[in-house]
Amino acid sequence: MTQTEPLKPRLNKLIHSLQDGFIERETAVRLALLALLSGEHILLVGAPGTAKSELARRLHHAINEGDYFERLLTRFSVPEEIFGPLSIKSLEADRYHRLTKNYLPSASIAFIDEIFKANSAILNSLLTLLNEREFDNGDVREKVPLLCVVGASNELPEDDELAALYDRFLCRYEVKAVSDKQFIALLKLPQRENNPLENDTVLSLDDLKQIETQAQTIKLPDDVLALLHSLRSFLAQKNIPVSDRRWRKAVKFLQVSAYTNGQDSISVWDCWLLQHCLWHVPAQRQLILDWYQSHLGIGAGFNQERLEKLVHTWEKTLAKESGEQVQLKNNRGELLYLDKEGRQTLDKEQWSVTERNGQPLYLAPPDNSDRTNNDEGYTFDELKEQFFDDYYQQCHIDGHWQHIDKYIKNPQNQFRVLLSNQPCMQARKYPAEFILKRVNETRQIADDLQVFINRLGEQKDGLSETLSTHLWLGESFMQQAETSLSETIDRALKLQQRMEKVISGFRKLPTL
Repeated sequence: MTQTEPLKPRLNKLIHSLQDGFIERETAVRLALLALLSGEHILLVGAPGTAKSELARRLHHAINEGDYFERLLTRFSVPEEIFGPLSIKSLEADRYHRLTKNYLPSASIAFIDEIFKANSAILNSLLTLLNEREFDNGDVREKVPLLCVVGASNELPEDDELAALYDRFLCRYEVKAVSDKQFIALLKLPQRENNPLENDTVLSLDDLKQIETQAQTIKLPDDVLALLHSLRSFLAQKNIPVSDRRWRKAVKFLQVSAYTNGQDSISVWDCWLLQHCLWHVPAQRQLILDWYQSHLGIGAGFNQERLEKLVHTWEKTLAKESGEQVQLKNNRGELLYLDKEGRQTLDKEQWSVTERNGQPLYLAPPDNSDRTNNDEGYTFDELKEQFFDDYYQQCHIDGHWQHIDKYIKNPQNQFRVLLSNQPCMQARKYPAEFILKRVNETRQIADDLQVFINRLGEQKDGLSETLSTHLWLGESFMQQAETSLSETIDRALKLQQRMEKVISGFRKLPTL
């Protein structure tokens, strides 16, 4: 660095200097400075009079070299307002050349208000200038010194033609009016002189180059990769479009955040910044933040969705295996059944006399065409009344007289149905080695959960030290992170308790 003071303390001073005189703009200031250090652009969305242009002017003072450009676009704006007028001398020599000094192609920091009013005559050159840092000046493509553009708008683009321009702004921040809580403080705020910042905080182009170079060495650890992968799936489910280019730029943004904060790798805490990089409409920012805060445990290897599915799968496996039954056999290996009285039998089926209102039913004598009485059968009284004489209680059957008592004892005269006997079942018994395997498999998951719980606890214990001195995270984030980690620990404990019940259930399975 050009100064002897280490980078992080200098940046900390710079942040506080830039924030001086601002109310409720801390996050916007930090994002704008980090965008500058990352070589990215920032879009401020909000109504007029919310200090957007003032933020851009202060950002210009953070660099000790380069020019500043500021312009308000309207739908009538012409390229000359942005890129400079045509050179008359060049036209006389049949050359097309713009005089770009004091215009956007010569600026290092720029503020463009109502940027989405850019018309097609301005748009293509603006896209190239923002992304490639080049400007087509006649037949020559010139490199430009542009470091960061602060764009502003009170509305988002609706025209598809402006989608590419919108995507050029990696950082997006919705600037709102000062809250009622801070309104009195706003009114009492003294007029601030627009003085340059102190020399020991101002950055040089060499500083920016060193930051860019060193940030490339910052590692992207597995826990952050897992978090980013899960976040990408979540955004796809919510139909929030994020291009591959934006993901790569976001990672570079996180690398600069980590390097300037004195880290050698990106941490899950740095990923808090992604809420300002990935939304497409402002309402999605809170959605991303809520997801992030509920998934902080991924940094400890805790993936709630995956573990929830795993625990649920083992619970279903236990329910299935503890509920399985097999058919009982006798000592000769024959399958046993239960008859209608609940007695064990070898018979798979049995004949049973049907009843009506608790009375057994019988068939009419054989010489009747419908012995079943239309499947209604006959009670003893109905049979006696219709087919047997009153005095002797006899009926002439096959040339012989037959008493009703003898008639009803004959199974062929009983109204019977063939019933299937229920298999005689008992709980399945398992080999001891099978149960031991199940217990060991589920015990491993419970032990892994305990490891995650310990890691989460360590994260929570080190939270204050990690976040209180972080350059880029909002001051309110530490309390949010602590609450989120506590909730994640609670979810991990509940999953562990469920796994302990599963382990106990497998131990109680009947053994052979």
